[in-house]
Amino acid sequence: MTSQATMNSKVALVTGGSRGIGAATAVRLAREGADVAITYVSGKEAAEDVVRAVEALGRRGLALRADSADPEEAAGAVRRTVEALGGLDILVNNVGVGLLAPLESLSLADVDRVLAVNVRGVFLASQAAAVHMDHGGRIITLGTCMTRRVPGPGGTLYATSKSALIGLTKALARELGGRGITANIVHPGPIDTDMNPADGPSAAEQAAMTSVGRFGAADEVAALVAYLAGVETAYITGAEFSVDGGYAA
Repeated sequence: MTSQATMNSKVALVTGGSRGIGAATAVRLAREGADVAITYVSGKEAAEDVVRAVEALGRRGLALRADSADPEEAAGAVRRTVEALGGLDILVNNVGVGLLAPLESLSLADVDRVLAVNVRGVFLASQAAAVHMDHGGRIITLGTCMTRRVPGPGGTLYATSKSALIGLTKALARELGGRGITANIVHPGPIDTDMNPADGPSAAEQAAMTSVGRFGAADEVAALVAYLAGVETAYITGAEFSVDGGYAA
Protein backbone atom coordinates (compact mmCIF):
# COMPACT_ATOMS: atom_id res chain seq x y z
CA MET A 1 0.00 0.00 0.00
CA THR A 2 0.98 3.64 -0.07
CA SER A 3 3.31 5.24 2.44
CA GLN A 4 2.56 8.61 3.98
CA ALA A 5 5.30 10.35 1.99
CA THR A 6 3.70 9.41 -1.32
CA MET A 7 0.70 11.68 -0.76
CA ASN A 8 2.36 14.64 0.93
CA SER A 9 1.23 17.87 -0.80
CA LYS A 10 -1.54 15.98 -2.63
CA VAL A 11 -5.11 17.29 -2.57
CA ALA A 12 -8.09 14.93 -2.67
CA LEU A 13 -11.83 15.42 -3.05
CA VAL A 14 -14.14 12.67 -1.81
CA THR A 15 -17.76 13.19 -2.80
CA GLY A 16 -20.31 12.00 -0.28
CA GLY A 17 -17.57 11.84 2.32
CA SER A 18 -19.54 12.48 5.50
CA ARG A 19 -20.23 8.83 6.34
CA GLY A 20 -19.64 5.21 5.43
CA ILE A 21 -17.11 4.39 2.74
CA GLY A 22 -16.64 8.06 1.89
CA ALA A 23 -15.72 9.03 5.45
CA ALA A 24 -13.38 6.06 5.81
CA THR A 25 -11.71 6.98 2.52
CA ALA A 26 -11.27 10.62 3.49
CA VAL A 27 -9.57 9.68 6.76
CA ARG A 28 -7.41 7.04 5.07
CA LEU A 29 -6.19 9.51 2.43
CA ALA A 30 -5.37 12.01 5.17
CA ARG A 31 -3.44 9.32 7.02
CA GLU A 32 -1.46 8.75 3.82
CA GLY A 33 -0.59 12.46 3.77
CA ALA A 34 -3.24 14.13 1.58
CA ASP A 35 -5.28 17.24 2.29
CA VAL A 36 -8.92 16.22 1.88
CA ALA A 37 -12.16 17.96 0.91
CA ILE A 38 -15.46 16.15 1.21
CA THR A 39 -18.97 16.92 0.03
CA TYR A 40 -22.23 16.35 1.87
CA VAL A 41 -25.89 17.27 1.44
CA SER A 42 -27.61 16.99 4.81
CA GLY A 43 -25.09 15.53 7.24
CA LYS A 44 -23.30 18.72 8.26
CA GLU A 45 -22.32 17.54 11.74
CA ALA A 46 -21.04 14.22 10.41
CA ALA A 47 -19.06 16.07 7.72
CA GLU A 48 -17.51 18.33 10.34
CA ASP A 49 -16.54 15.23 12.35
CA VAL A 50 -14.69 13.89 9.30
CA VAL A 51 -12.91 17.22 8.84
CA ARG A 52 -11.80 17.13 12.48
CA ALA A 53 -10.49 13.59 11.98
CA VAL A 54 -8.53 14.75 8.93
CA GLU A 55 -7.11 17.73 10.81
CA ALA A 56 -6.18 15.53 13.77
CA LEU A 57 -3.84 13.73 11.36
CA GLY A 58 -2.09 17.01 10.58
CA ARG A 59 -3.75 17.59 7.21
CA ARG A 60 -6.09 20.26 5.93
CA GLY A 61 -9.77 19.30 5.79
CA LEU A 62 -12.71 20.96 4.07
CA ALA A 63 -16.44 20.17 4.11
CA LEU A 64 -18.49 21.45 1.17
CA ARG A 65 -22.24 21.27 0.94
CA ALA A 66 -22.92 20.14 -2.62
CA ASP A 67 -25.78 18.15 -4.12
CA SER A 68 -24.43 16.01 -6.95
CA ALA A 69 -27.91 15.99 -8.51
CA ASP A 70 -27.40 19.69 -9.27
CA PRO A 71 -25.13 20.08 -12.32
CA GLU A 72 -23.60 23.33 -11.08
CA GLU A 73 -22.91 21.96 -7.62
CA ALA A 74 -21.45 18.69 -8.90
CA ALA A 75 -18.81 20.51 -10.93
CA GLY A 76 -18.63 23.42 -8.49
CA ALA A 77 -17.34 21.20 -5.69
CA VAL A 78 -14.20 20.65 -7.75
CA ARG A 79 -13.72 24.37 -8.32
CA ARG A 80 -14.26 25.16 -4.64
CA THR A 81 -11.74 22.50 -3.62
CA VAL A 82 -9.13 23.95 -5.96
CA GLU A 83 -9.77 27.47 -4.69
CA ALA A 84 -9.55 26.48 -1.03
CA LEU A 85 -6.77 23.89 -1.10
CA GLY A 86 -4.72 25.05 -4.06
CA GLY A 87 -5.25 22.26 -6.56
CA LEU A 88 -6.64 18.77 -7.08
CA ASP A 89 -4.74 15.53 -7.52
CA ILE A 90 -7.24 12.84 -6.48
CA LEU A 91 -10.97 12.63 -7.13
CA VAL A 92 -12.96 9.89 -5.43
CA ASN A 93 -16.46 9.68 -6.90
CA ASN A 94 -18.09 8.07 -3.90
CA VAL A 95 -21.49 9.76 -3.72
CA GLY A 96 -24.44 7.69 -4.86
CA VAL A 97 -28.15 7.01 -4.44
CA GLY A 98 -28.96 3.41 -3.55
CA LEU A 99 -32.60 3.11 -4.57
CA LEU A 100 -33.79 -0.50 -4.66
CA ALA A 101 -37.43 -1.03 -5.62
CA PRO A 102 -39.61 -3.14 -7.94
CA LEU A 103 -39.35 -2.07 -11.56
CA GLU A 104 -43.04 -1.22 -11.89
CA SER A 105 -42.96 1.04 -8.81
CA LEU A 106 -40.21 3.35 -10.09
CA SER A 107 -41.37 6.81 -11.08
CA LEU A 108 -39.81 9.12 -13.62
CA ALA A 109 -38.65 11.26 -10.71
CA ASP A 110 -36.87 8.22 -9.25
CA VAL A 111 -35.13 7.54 -12.55
CA ASP A 112 -34.09 11.15 -12.97
CA ARG A 113 -32.75 11.46 -9.41
CA VAL A 114 -30.71 8.24 -9.51
CA LEU A 115 -29.21 8.95 -12.92
CA ALA A 116 -28.54 12.58 -11.99
CA VAL A 117 -26.52 11.62 -8.90
CA ASN A 118 -24.99 8.29 -9.91
CA VAL A 119 -24.13 9.09 -13.52
CA ARG A 120 -24.39 12.76 -14.48
CA GLY A 121 -22.89 14.04 -11.23
CA VAL A 122 -19.95 11.66 -11.52
CA PHE A 123 -19.39 12.62 -15.15
CA LEU A 124 -19.45 16.34 -14.39
CA ALA A 125 -17.15 16.05 -11.38
CA SER A 126 -14.69 13.97 -13.41
CA GLN A 127 -14.86 16.43 -16.30
CA ALA A 128 -14.18 19.35 -13.99
CA ALA A 129 -11.39 17.53 -12.17
CA ALA A 130 -9.58 16.66 -15.40
CA VAL A 131 -9.16 20.35 -16.13
CA HIS A 132 -7.16 20.85 -12.95
CA MET A 133 -5.21 17.61 -12.72
CA ASP A 134 -1.58 17.31 -13.75
CA HIS A 135 0.51 14.22 -14.45
CA GLY A 136 -0.13 11.72 -11.66
CA GLY A 137 -3.80 12.63 -11.25
CA ARG A 138 -6.15 9.93 -10.06
CA ILE A 139 -9.90 9.47 -10.63
CA ILE A 140 -11.39 6.62 -8.62
CA THR A 141 -15.09 5.84 -8.83
CA LEU A 142 -17.20 3.66 -6.55
CA GLY A 143 -19.40 1.20 -8.41
CA THR A 144 -21.15 -1.80 -6.88
CA CYS A 145 -21.02 -5.59 -6.80
CA MET A 146 -24.41 -5.46 -8.51
CA THR A 147 -22.69 -4.61 -11.78
CA ARG A 148 -21.16 -8.08 -11.60
CA ARG A 149 -24.12 -10.01 -10.18
CA VAL A 150 -27.71 -8.92 -9.52
CA PRO A 151 -29.04 -11.43 -6.98
CA GLY A 152 -32.75 -10.74 -7.39
CA PRO A 153 -35.44 -8.26 -8.41
CA GLY A 154 -35.48 -4.64 -7.29
CA GLY A 155 -32.05 -3.55 -8.46
CA THR A 156 -32.73 -2.58 -12.08
CA LEU A 157 -32.35 1.18 -11.78
CA TYR A 158 -29.40 1.05 -9.36
CA ALA A 159 -27.51 -1.55 -11.39
CA THR A 160 -28.16 0.42 -14.58
CA SER A 161 -26.75 3.61 -13.11
CA LYS A 162 -23.65 2.00 -11.65
CA SER A 163 -22.97 -0.03 -14.80
CA ALA A 164 -22.74 3.22 -16.73
CA LEU A 165 -19.75 4.12 -14.57
CA ILE A 166 -17.77 1.20 -15.96
CA GLY A 167 -17.97 2.69 -19.44
CA LEU A 168 -17.17 6.13 -18.08
CA THR A 169 -14.10 4.81 -16.28
CA LYS A 170 -12.72 3.02 -19.32
CA ALA A 171 -13.33 6.05 -21.52
CA LEU A 172 -11.66 8.37 -19.01
CA ALA A 173 -8.65 6.07 -18.96
CA ARG A 174 -8.32 6.42 -22.73
CA GLU A 175 -9.06 10.14 -22.71
CA LEU A 176 -6.62 11.07 -19.95
CA GLY A 177 -3.92 8.40 -20.12
CA GLY A 178 -1.67 10.49 -22.32
CA ARG A 179 -1.56 13.12 -19.59
CA GLY A 180 -0.52 10.60 -16.95
CA ILE A 181 -3.94 10.59 -15.26
CA THR A 182 -5.47 7.24 -14.34
CA ALA A 183 -9.12 6.25 -13.88
CA ASN A 184 -10.31 3.11 -12.12
CA ILE A 185 -13.51 1.78 -10.56
CA VAL A 186 -13.98 -0.12 -7.30
CA HIS A 187 -17.00 -2.38 -6.75
CA PRO A 188 -17.85 -2.85 -3.06
CA GLY A 189 -19.94 -5.78 -1.94
CA PRO A 190 -22.06 -5.78 1.22
CA ILE A 191 -20.30 -3.23 3.45
CA ASP A 192 -21.23 -2.46 7.04
CA THR A 193 -22.46 1.14 6.97
CA ASP A 194 -25.42 2.99 8.43
CA MET A 195 -27.19 2.59 5.07
CA ASN A 196 -26.67 -1.20 5.04
CA PRO A 197 -25.73 -2.34 8.56
CA ALA A 198 -24.27 -5.78 9.16
CA ASP A 199 -27.07 -6.40 11.66
CA GLY A 200 -29.85 -5.18 9.37
CA PRO A 201 -32.93 -7.17 8.32
CA SER A 202 -31.35 -8.57 5.15
CA ALA A 203 -27.79 -8.81 6.46
CA ALA A 204 -27.67 -12.58 6.93
CA GLU A 205 -28.91 -13.16 3.39
CA GLN A 206 -26.33 -10.73 1.95
CA ALA A 207 -23.47 -12.21 3.97
CA ALA A 208 -24.40 -15.68 2.76
CA MET A 209 -23.96 -14.51 -0.84
CA THR A 210 -20.27 -13.82 -0.22
CA SER A 211 -17.54 -16.44 -0.23
CA VAL A 212 -16.22 -15.35 3.17
CA GLY A 213 -19.63 -15.28 4.85
CA ARG A 214 -19.50 -11.75 6.25
CA PHE A 215 -19.94 -8.07 5.52
CA GLY A 216 -16.90 -6.00 4.67
CA ALA A 217 -15.76 -2.94 6.57
CA ALA A 218 -15.62 0.54 5.08
CA ASP A 219 -11.91 0.64 5.91
CA GLU A 220 -11.33 -2.37 3.67
CA VAL A 221 -12.71 -0.47 0.69
CA ALA A 222 -10.83 2.69 1.68
CA ALA A 223 -7.55 0.77 1.71
CA LEU A 224 -7.93 -0.18 -1.95
CA VAL A 225 -9.00 3.33 -2.93
CA ALA A 226 -5.93 4.75 -1.19
CA TYR A 227 -3.70 2.29 -3.00
CA LEU A 228 -5.13 3.26 -6.38
CA ALA A 229 -4.63 6.93 -5.45
CA GLY A 230 -0.93 6.42 -4.79
CA VAL A 231 2.17 6.85 -6.93
CA GLU A 232 2.74 3.11 -7.34
CA THR A 233 -0.31 2.62 -9.57
CA ALA A 234 0.58 4.74 -12.59
CA TYR A 235 0.30 1.66 -14.84
CA ILE A 236 -3.15 0.68 -13.56
CA THR A 237 -5.97 2.40 -15.40
CA GLY A 238 -9.33 1.58 -16.94
CA ALA A 239 -9.60 -1.33 -14.52
CA GLU A 240 -12.33 -2.76 -12.30
CA PHE A 241 -11.63 -3.97 -8.77
CA SER A 242 -14.01 -5.90 -6.51
CA VAL A 243 -13.97 -5.60 -2.73
CA ASP A 244 -16.90 -7.92 -2.21
CA GLY A 245 -15.79 -10.95 -0.21
CA GLY A 246 -16.29 -13.15 -3.25
CA TYR A 247 -19.88 -12.00 -3.84
CA ALA A 248 -19.40 -12.19 -7.62
CA ALA A 249 -17.21 -15.31 -7.56
